[in-house]
Amino acid sequence: MLFILLKEIIMKSDAVLQHDVMAELKWEPSVNAAHIGVEVKNGIVTLTGYVDSYSEKWAAEQAALRVYGVKALTVELEVNLPGFSKRNDLDIAISAENVLRWSTDIPEGVVKIVVENGWITLTGELEWQYQQRTALTALRHIVGVKGISNKMSIKPVLSSSPNKVEVEAALKRTSKNETHNIHVNVQGSDVTLTGTVHSWFDRDLARYCAWNTPGVHKVIDNIEVI
Repeated sequence: MLFILLKEIIMKSDAVLQHDVMAELKWEPSVNAAHIGVEVKNGIVTLTGYVDSYSEKWAAEQAALRVYGVKALTVELEVNLPGFSKRNDLDIAISAENVLRWSTDIPEGVVKIVVENGWITLTGELEWQYQQRTALTALRHIVGVKGISNKMSIKPVLSSSPNKVEVEAALKRTSKNETHNIHVNVQGSDVTLTGTVHSWFDRDLARYCAWNTPGVHKVIDNIEVI
């Protein structure tokens, strides 16, 4: 009986969750919350409306995911670029190429760029997931970009397979309170994460730890946020 009572106390209703997400969007300085609508059904949040840039859209998504109680997120936000932000695909491609060339984390010439109607598609093989993350972060803030499709793959140079013990140790170092609910399975160069966590932050942290393990080619995330 006590367990049921505690569960009812910590769970948020859809109305409360909607209020909290809207408050977090207003709290995020890089987001204009006045143009964003929030709908919630069974803990699943939907963002509607429009934003002025792709970086603002990404910031709105991250703000919503930070809220405790969000089970899943669907995004129906449109990127409506102001007149001064509109650029042709050639200009965006040149800017994107320069940004990647100036990054010390990304090997030159490895990532290929295609731009169509303001949407960037990235392909190529990288050795580490952090290099992929660096590319996405850098290009997200280019003026005129409406979205990014990540088709880059990870192909580690290391021939050895990732070590399960190393992944579990990394999880314990970063999120000790959640690691007892996360299970790690290693098959070849693929790492599969299963179990439950209480926030998207902890789920992202688990993925981060897995990707940073030497030899990882793929991370399969089956973690459930409850």
